[in-house]
Amino acid sequence: MNYSKILKNGIIDENPTFVQLLGLCPLLAVTTSAINGLAMGFSTTAVMIGASTVISLLRKLIANEIRIASFVVIVAGFVTILQLLMEAYLPPSINESLGIFIPLIVVNCIVFARIEAFASKNKILASAVDALGTGLGFTLGLLTIGILREFFGSGSVFGIELIRNTSSHVLIMIMAPGAFFTLGVVIMAMNYFHMKKGRFRKGRFRK
Repeated sequence: MNYSKILKNGIIDENPTFVQLLGLCPLLAVTTSAINGLAMGFSTTAVMIGASTVISLLRKLIANEIRIASFVVIVAGFVTILQLLMEAYLPPSINESLGIFIPLIVVNCIVFARIEAFASKNKILASAVDALGTGLGFTLGLLTIGILREFFGSGSVFGIELIRNTSSHVLIMIMAPGAFFTLGVVIMAMNYFHMKKGRFRKGRFRK
């Protein structure tokens, strides 16, 4: 099995944020800053890897009739472990910013899509790699949106002030409409780039 292809598939080819448009609820809610996006992305990735590994290990033992219930229990177990570790070791400000969205990883459509489509049908290592790739793809999406919103909305990135003139800040960027606008612009830019790249490869590229 081509593990590099599986990894690339989750990060780029089938990126859950920019290609499949999955997990938009946490994407739009927690990306008011880059650090929040990064923390949420890594949290989801950790849960995905743990849950996918266990489900792949038990895939032949889980009856088809109870597979969804079993998946929920396993994912919830890893989310609980993650939440306890975050409360113990991460700054309270991050936990407060992420809020309810950490427990809601239990019902995250990205997690269950990969578990159902891949982990429940493939071996442990391949499932772990698939979860890692998808998780990193989701993290990339969260981080990209978080950096753009924080920079234009607050004039900083990762809390480091880059633009001191507050009159230059676009406050709507750290509000809900700013999240939709940023996501739309990023997807538009990606589609434009792929379109130009495709024309160039076919010898039809024009400035």
